[in-house]
Amino acid sequence: MKTIKEKIKEHALKVNRNPEEIIIVAATKTFGVDTIKEAITCGITDIGENKVQELNEKYPYLKGEVNFHFIGHLQTNKVKYIIDKVKLIHSLDSIKLAGEIDKRAKQKGLIMDCLIEINIGGEESKYGILPEDMNNFVKQMEKYDNIRIKGLMTIAPYIPAEEVRPYFKRMKELFENLKQIKQHNVKARFLSMGMSNDYWVAVEEGANIVRIGTSIFGQRQYKEG
Repeated sequence: MKTIKEKIKEHALKVNRNPEEIIIVAATKTFGVDTIKEAITCGITDIGENKVQELNEKYPYLKGEVNFHFIGHLQTNKVKYIIDKVKLIHSLDSIKLAGEIDKRAKQKGLIMDCLIEINIGGEESKYGILPEDMNNFVKQMEKYDNIRIKGLMTIAPYIPAEEVRPYFKRMKELFENLKQIKQHNVKARFLSMGMSNDYWVAVEEGANIVRIGTSIFGQRQYKEG
C-alpha cells in the first residue's frame, strides 16, 4: 500500500513538479502525543493544530522534534498563547487578528509568518477573506512590521475532488498575483490547500503545503461527554 508521501510524489511528477517542494502538515487534532511521535518516526516533520489548548498541551512533549503550524480559526484572545510556539499561522483572516498577532510578535521580538486565509467558495460557514478583497487586505497588512505574509491558505468546499479543481485553480491564480505584490512584508512562498479528501487535486493545481489528517492517522477519536 502506498504511503501519503509516495502518492503525493506520484501526483507531483504527473504535472512536472518537484515532490521535495511539497510539505505535508499532519493535522493532529484529537490525536495524542504517542500517535504523533509515531508519525514523526515515519518522516513527518510538520504538524498542524486547530485548537490553541490542544497545541499547548502537546507542545512540551514535541518541541524540537517537529515544526508546529496553527491551521484552525484563531481567536484574538488566544494569540498570546501560541505566538512563540508556531512556525506558521495558516489562518490570518481579519484586520483585528493581524493587529493582535503584530502586537504579540513585537512583544516577543519575533516576525510572525502568516498565510492569508481565503474563503474561495464564498461560504457563509467558513472564515477567510473573499478572493476579490485579497489585494486590499494585503495592502492593509503593510503597517504591520512584525507580520510577514508568506502565502495563502484555503479550505475548499467539501465536494467531490474533481469538482473542487476550479477552486484550487483560482487559488493558484491568487497566489501568483500575491507573488507580484511589492510590499516589504510580503514574501509569498506557500500555497496551503488540500486535505485527505482532495490533496491530489491540490498538488496537481499547485499546492506546496497539504494538510493531511485522516489519511495519516485514520478517523479522529472524539471523546464522549
